[in-house]
Amino acid sequence: MTVTRTRMSPDGRREQLLDLGVRLLSCCALDDLSIDLLAEEAGISRGLMYHYFGSKREFHRAVVRRAADDLIAVTAPVAEGEPLERLVRSLEAYVDYVVANREGYISLVKAAAAGDEDLREIYEEARAALTDRIFDVAQDDGILDVLRLADTPAVRLMVRGWSAMCEEVVLGWVRDDRGVAKDDLLAMLAAALPGVLAGAS
Repeated sequence: MTVTRTRMSPDGRREQLLDLGVRLLSCCALDDLSIDLLAEEAGISRGLMYHYFGSKREFHRAVVRRAADDLIAVTAPVAEGEPLERLVRSLEAYVDYVVANREGYISLVKAAAAGDEDLREIYEEARAALTDRIFDVAQDDGILDVLRLADTPAVRLMVRGWSAMCEEVVLGWVRDDRGVAKDDLLAMLAAALPGVLAGAS
């Protein structure tokens, strides 16, 4: 039987390779995600991989960028429900993402902390996108409106601190949940935000 191959455009092939890279990143550390591994999984030559990604660094940056975009998309706030309920649902999507992509997410956090400027830039952009949502809905019955807080530098600083705490707690919970159920974890993380902002103005 003759197998008919579908010829893809260069952009389409690159997108396909990025999707594959993100899937591989869900189960392996970033340092282990090599051009050779992706070429083998995709069934193409190493040389063709370098045609789409000039270097391993460029490949890593492109895959991490795609993964960060996916994280931002899956944690997008829902339109219905009370502010804290919407926050819990976004947090649940974040926790589920970290659980499903543990190795890749941890390696990104480590790479950003280690001073890789390219990856740190993507990491910071993703974190900013996640926290800025709290301010985007501030004028539409959002968390800040409920707490009667204005969008000030102090409030933004504390929200960023809360976000960093959430990341640390979630990563610790993924490693060892210590008997804490996911629903309880989400409730505690959501309740922590009003607590953190209680003294802000």
